[in-house]
Amino acid sequence: MAHAQLLISYGQAFVAPDRRLHRSSMSVRFPEPPLLKAKGGCAVISDSLSRNTLAKQAGDLSVRGFLADYFSTPDHWDVKTSATRVLRALNSWCYGQSQHVQTGSFVSSLSAVVFRERDAHLFHMGDTLVFRLRGAEFEQLTRDHVTDLGGYRYPSRALGMDGSVDIDYTHLPMKQGDLFLFTTQAVGGTLLPSDYVRLIREDASDLDAACERLANEAKQRAQERGYGGDQFCFQLVRIDELPEESSDHPGQLYGELPIPPELAPGSRLDGLEVVAVLSRTAQSRVYRVRDVYTDREIVMKAPSPELSLRNAYLEHFLLQQWVVERVNSPFVVKVVEPSRPRRYLYYLMQHVEGETLRQWAERHPQANLSQRLDIANQLGKAVQALHHRDILHQQINPDNVLIDLHGKVVLTDFSACHMREVDGHRHSGELLRQVGFNEHTAPEYALGDSVGRRSDQYSLASTVYWLLTGALPYTLTPNRLRSHTDLEGLTYRNARTSNPEITPDLDEALRRALDPQRALRFRRLSEFIYALRLPLGRRTVSEKPRQESRHFWQGVAGILLLLLVLSWLLR
Repeated sequence: MAHAQLLISYGQAFVAPDRRLHRSSMSVRFPEPPLLKAKGGCAVISDSLSRNTLAKQAGDLSVRGFLADYFSTPDHWDVKTSATRVLRALNSWCYGQSQHVQTGSFVSSLSAVVFRERDAHLFHMGDTLVFRLRGAEFEQLTRDHVTDLGGYRYPSRALGMDGSVDIDYTHLPMKQGDLFLFTTQAVGGTLLPSDYVRLIREDASDLDAACERLANEAKQRAQERGYGGDQFCFQLVRIDELPEESSDHPGQLYGELPIPPELAPGSRLDGLEVVAVLSRTAQSRVYRVRDVYTDREIVMKAPSPELSLRNAYLEHFLLQQWVVERVNSPFVVKVVEPSRPRRYLYYLMQHVEGETLRQWAERHPQANLSQRLDIANQLGKAVQALHHRDILHQQINPDNVLIDLHGKVVLTDFSACHMREVDGHRHSGELLRQVGFNEHTAPEYALGDSVGRRSDQYSLASTVYWLLTGALPYTLTPNRLRSHTDLEGLTYRNARTSNPEITPDLDEALRRALDPQRALRFRRLSEFIYALRLPLGRRTVSEKPRQESRHFWQGVAGILLLLLVLSWLLR
């Protein structure tokens, strides 16, 4: 008999004197059918080092983070693409957080199985354990990545251990009745394969009870052998029913969503009516559209109809919406979820009523330094919000910055955005080369050198320099460099010659952020943003009380001197 959808049962058991101090974490999530068909269901287990003071936090964070982000990935991504990108992004975040704590780390082993349609997809890092019981066959599916140091075993590959991570991936066709067991290295040396089979089969109808039997038996064996038996956890997932075989695979990388045709004002697509064409490039189309059901105006971005399915930009287009959704900042444009299912490949963003930074500068030639620096600071916060999520914008320039009717800055256009560890090992500059360099692009892109956050720092500083002076910092624009010897032709123009309001300190900050050598720029973007804030009046405000205080005490001293002279004269 064929079944319409995947059905599972699961059970769990912990052995711990205090559950709050347990270093392991596990969870199972099977969503409702629409999401279940697109993304499947997940079972995850993680385990941190016993000597890690942040073990509990690391384990819980990795499990919650994976489940939250995996089910938020686009429906048209396949399982391997979604899980791999989520794990790499999570790894970067954990690694970054570990650099800011004095003791402990956010390092943990992790194994996750995604059950979708009739297949299981296993993703593994470190030394957590996943077994499959099929009939009488009990098989370990994961491979231990451990190193022995001084008698202790440490994971040699785990989540958050390094800036990059290798992920074991295994694709497993499922059969009805398959049982997947998740546990940790603490169980080593306690139970034999025959013990697992016996204890699970004793009453396979109650998976929670089966996990309890496994935990209690492992604890007893550990105590008999004279070592700690208080850190065991077991999770069982049983495949109760499988869906019927189908040739429909909506989770393929490009899905079955075709690229929209060329649209014009008045055209309709998925209940969205085109109001205006905002942009047409070789890579994309941007339209202002109106939802005919809600009457709301939003912006639609779609790939160019001329792109082939093998085009690198099209592959990246599928990433853009997910990347932008991860950023929560008032200074970064927000993605809008469609009110109806999409039949074409595009994504929607909020419509910002306003003008580009270039248009604003043309309309406000008399704007003072304080007004311009306020815009520069807002733009800096937008870039900072991206960097906090390990995202490089790579296209910061006056045409990608909007100023709304209230003077608020909104950063837009993520055509070349790059997420560390999400875009794989491909050099992110290749994508920008395809999208196109501009006069604010950092020199390292044109020279094919490695890029990073300081590359965005250069583009931000170049845009701010242009905003404050109306000119560019170099006669030779970096996007026209042909070799490293051309860097010698980049001589910085003193910003104060174009705008005398600029302080020497601000000019020096601009010069440093615009250094042709990436390594010589500010180490952190926050340092440059701080330098932009100082001329807004912080120094003058802080100096004013000191000047008033100095005048007061000078007056007091003068009066005392006068009284002293009078006392002498009256003697």
